[in-house]
Amino acid sequence: CPVHPSKCASTKWLKMSATCCGSNSWSLFPSISERAPAYQRFHTLAQDIPPGLTLPYKYKVLAEMFRSMDTIVGMLFNRSETVTFAKVKQGVQDLMHRQFEERNVGQIKAVYPTSYKFRQEKNIPTFSSFLKKSSYQLTVEPVLGEDGRPHLSASRLLERRRVFSRNLVNAVKQHHKTFMASLSPPMVIPDDKLTRWHPRFNVDEVPDIIPAELPQPPQVDKLTTAQEVLTKARSMMTPKMEKALANLALRTAETSPGKHEDPKATPTANTSSALKGVSQALLERIRAKEAQKLQALMTRNPQQEERLVMISRLPEMARLLRNVFVAEKKQALTMEVACTRMLDSYRTTMTSGEMEKHLHLFSELLPDWVIIHPIRKDTYIKLDKSMDLNVLMERLTRMIKEEEKL
Repeated sequence: CPVHPSKCASTKWLKMSATCCGSNSWSLFPSISERAPAYQRFHTLAQDIPPGLTLPYKYKVLAEMFRSMDTIVGMLFNRSETVTFAKVKQGVQDLMHRQFEERNVGQIKAVYPTSYKFRQEKNIPTFSSFLKKSSYQLTVEPVLGEDGRPHLSASRLLERRRVFSRNLVNAVKQHHKTFMASLSPPMVIPDDKLTRWHPRFNVDEVPDIIPAELPQPPQVDKLTTAQEVLTKARSMMTPKMEKALANLALRTAETSPGKHEDPKATPTANTSSALKGVSQALLERIRAKEAQKLQALMTRNPQQEERLVMISRLPEMARLLRNVFVAEKKQALTMEVACTRMLDSYRTTMTSGEMEKHLHLFSELLPDWVIIHPIRKDTYIKLDKSMDLNVLMERLTRMIKEEEKL
């Protein structure tokens, strides 16, 4: 740029649509400005929790909004106050320190339709200079389904929160089901058996909840379209203005709002050149085997997952346990001593109770190698040091593979 050479040369993140100083139409690259922040796009990956049916970041924010809204509504409802959106909005924003709009209320209604009754009412005291008493306000009333004057107690708040979270998970399950149907080969897993998402299903790219329609104040002689304006003031217009408004009304009628499409699964890439010559039947068997393995992974319950993790640690622990008995030069050790020696040697920190569970698992899977004897108030563990450790490793490896198939 001849006018701002240093400024324009150092601006790497901007692009110029015409000329720098002619139109000043600088804009950010769409790929940078339209993308969500990284803490939202990779929210699920950053969670320090066991893998399961985790929710995307925006759904968790919506669940927190419902919790805050229910708290404010419950407090006002229990005091027999008329709950208006203005009061709820201020309270939720004070709790969450983020914007809370009618669009969020519409999303809450879409997720949990039977949670509230919404009405447009007027003649409600506002105690505000911005709202007149005669103006319409959106009122909120919790649906409790009881006779008389019900009370929104803490237990009801917890139950409503659980229902809302369950509905959010069901909404993600529908997108997950669409993703599974688009795979090759397609996979079908009943909702009640699904315990985690498919590894290639990007949870954080699930679309937003489409807001449900809320009651609107009645429109009294309010002109909303160009066609109505044209009809109302036809006698007051010049021919040129009439023609311009007619064209605008026609364009408005032809324009329809775009629909938000669900994210679709990434299409399967074509067979690469490296797979040329490989029979199609073999590829189909490999894909079917992979789908079966993924289905087992997504339907495994938490108890099976915990047992699989424990069994996967046993090969390394087996070497340590044998070294402990060799170093102690004893045929049997108390459970307390064995756990202490194992905790000192194992690379991962765990409690004594967790280590004891692993030793009991040894006696369950390898009863000919590890034997546990409860004697009086103590428990002793005995090890057969004459057995070949490589044979034990092979047996444990087979057990891990069998457990992964379940």
